[in-house]
Amino acid sequence: MTEQRNDTHFPELEADASLYATALQEEWLQVKVPVPFSLKWVNSYLIPEADGFTLVDPGLRTDEAIKVWDAVMQRQGLQWKKISRIVLTHQHPDHYGLAGYVQEKSGAPVYMTRKAHAYAVRLWGEGSDFSQQLQSLYEKHGMPIKEREAIAENLETFVSMVSPQPAVTYFEAGEQLMMGGLSWLLIDAPGHASGQLCFYQQERKWMLCGDQVLPHITPNVSIVPGEDGDPLEEFLQSLQALKQFEVSLAFPGHRDPFAGFNDRITELQQHHSRRLDKMAAMLAKEPRTAYGMCEALFGSRLNGNAHQLRFAMSETLAHLVHLERKARIASSAVSGICYFSAVKG
Repeated sequence: MTEQRNDTHFPELEADASLYATALQEEWLQVKVPVPFSLKWVNSYLIPEADGFTLVDPGLRTDEAIKVWDAVMQRQGLQWKKISRIVLTHQHPDHYGLAGYVQEKSGAPVYMTRKAHAYAVRLWGEGSDFSQQLQSLYEKHGMPIKEREAIAENLETFVSMVSPQPAVTYFEAGEQLMMGGLSWLLIDAPGHASGQLCFYQQERKWMLCGDQVLPHITPNVSIVPGEDGDPLEEFLQSLQALKQFEVSLAFPGHRDPFAGFNDRITELQQHHSRRLDKMAAMLAKEPRTAYGMCEALFGSRLNGNAHQLRFAMSETLAHLVHLERKARIASSAVSGICYFSAVKG
């Protein structure tokens, strides 16, 4: 789960847009778009093109985020019509939310993968039953109704923050994409988000890595109701595959661009290995529900925060599913509630 931070506000944004926009190499611009939860901001990247700018991950739609964008655009002397393309690394609302708004302002096409778009439609499309499916999953794994209802209410607040929905053009892993006059390889990066892409520029040795590899933060890996599989295994396999690329500079979805890409991957791999060992050892002492395990791991950090509880619970489930698939633990139902216990060897 991502680290805990206090909500952050940007009272001086209209006075000094330079607080939110940083000039990078090749005339790129990193824009720190505020989000009203613990991650503090999401990175958007403005990349100059011959006919305008590519905008990567415009951020979550909030009044505060729009004010930041208006201030940055004014400071840079840009009109929305100069945005010629919107590229999404993945579908999570802090990256996707403003895509439809910016598309309306600019007329630019929005690019994302088919899997990522299908997930966005499933969550926020008309007639979505995702919230009910999530509550059913959490009920099965021991979460009390009060917490489930709080999570459902929190999910509902995101609808306005991803509206309007964009019209989407698909691109897929394995393709090449020209950005900033350079060719980028699109790399499948599952685990954190189904359909997420990383973008690799071989000559510069640059990696646009979305939320797959982050400095100082452990990307969330969650079980999604209605989807089979082992997202943690997919994430770990993706990390290993990304190690094969020589990277001099990585551009993440959160925090600042960083060097030491492969070293950071190793740290993430070691983090999950330690977490899995810790959870297996806890279950060797006594069986637990996923909710009981979540409380034991994150309890003091949640503080009644429904958004963080959803992340923590789904991440706990991802680790438990991985352990069970590796035959390190087993599950059984007691009065309709799932309990996990260590496998005695």
